Amino acid sequence: MLELKRTLDAKGHGVLEMPSGTGKTVSLLALIVAYQRAHPVELTKLIYCSRTVPEIEKVIEELRKLLDSIERHEGKKLPFLALALSSRRNLCVHPEVSPLRFGKEVDGKCHSLTASYVRARHQQDPSVPNCRFYEEFDANGRQLPLPGGVYNLDDLKALGRQKGWCPYFLARHSLQHANAVVYSYHYLLDPKIANLVSKEMARKAVVVFDEAHNIDNVCIDSMSVNITRRTLDRCQGNLETLQKTIHRIKETDEQRLHEEYRRLVEGLREAGAARETDAHLANPVLPDAILQEAVPGSIRTAEHFVGFLRRLLEFLKWRLRVQHAVQESPAAFLGGLAQRVCIPPKPLRFCAERLRSLLHTLEISDLTDFSPLTLLANFATLVSTYTK
Repeated sequence: MLELKRTLDAKGHGVLEMPSGTGKTVSLLALIVAYQRAHPVELTKLIYCSRTVPEIEKVIEELRKLLDSIERHEGKKLPFLALALSSRRNLCVHPEVSPLRFGKEVDGKCHSLTASYVRARHQQDPSVPNCRFYEEFDANGRQLPLPGGVYNLDDLKALGRQKGWCPYFLARHSLQHANAVVYSYHYLLDPKIANLVSKEMARKAVVVFDEAHNIDNVCIDSMSVNITRRTLDRCQGNLETLQKTIHRIKETDEQRLHEEYRRLVEGLREAGAARETDAHLANPVLPDAILQEAVPGSIRTAEHFVGFLRRLLEFLKWRLRVQHAVQESPAAFLGGLAQRVCIPPKPLRFCAERLRSLLHTLEISDLTDFSPLTLLANFATLVSTYTK
């Protein structure tokens, strides 16, 4: 405890190793919560990262017992808010979405009910389905801060059913003013998720990684892409769907594509400005400086971008025709890509954000169907960041 206190005083890093069952979780929580109360200006938030949902729930229960003990000792209610955050699959209470088995299915169905353009259609035509829980939260839940206390996933779902609010977006909204947050490693380490969920977290926070020897595996997994021949075959179908949708939009509402082009000239930051429900996943690695740049002209129009992805797809299909394992550096891969299909590295960096912008412009609500193409775009963005 003394060494942990010194680490907090120094605002540095610490590695603690204790055998299982010796109470390291409650020891950490007890000292950090006490330090928060003693130094509320210097330390505003505890961010506790764990691997699995059961481990997250265990930490929340330890924190609940700790705060109950402090309140009994002091004889008063503490103004302290702690909550767990997990995926939509673990927090959704919508009767049609929550029974879905896989996380991608839940995410896709949620997006199809809450995207800004779906909600706009519902305003014009009430027969268009939407999520009543998100609508109620958006109308009333944002103005009312979550009452102090400790909330596990079941507590959030129970409150959501009681109030008629979406527990997932309620938890995300409450992250900013919570004193303690317990969630998965990925919400802090995976840039595709962290840029949406944790970007605005207070910098005056202490971050705890439970079972920290797993961090390298989480980072490797977050920055890795596994592409198979089946993935590429499904990408082909995604591109055909995109092409047909673009032709249909050009015939009925061409101004929408012109407006997207204007935003892309101003930069991806402007093109990507969307409501919280529109952002399915953020880009894998792009820094803010690149997001301010204008998108390269070779992928700025919708048709050119689809053609660009076709060339990339054909190159990857050609690469997978080999009969033996091949290992090469990203620089060598990019060199082969430029030589064979004339794709330079710079447009590749923008692929993930450019695809997200196009899907939003075309108002494609079920993003689950486009997960193969999203994977391909993420790969393009990731590999283009390596120069050696």
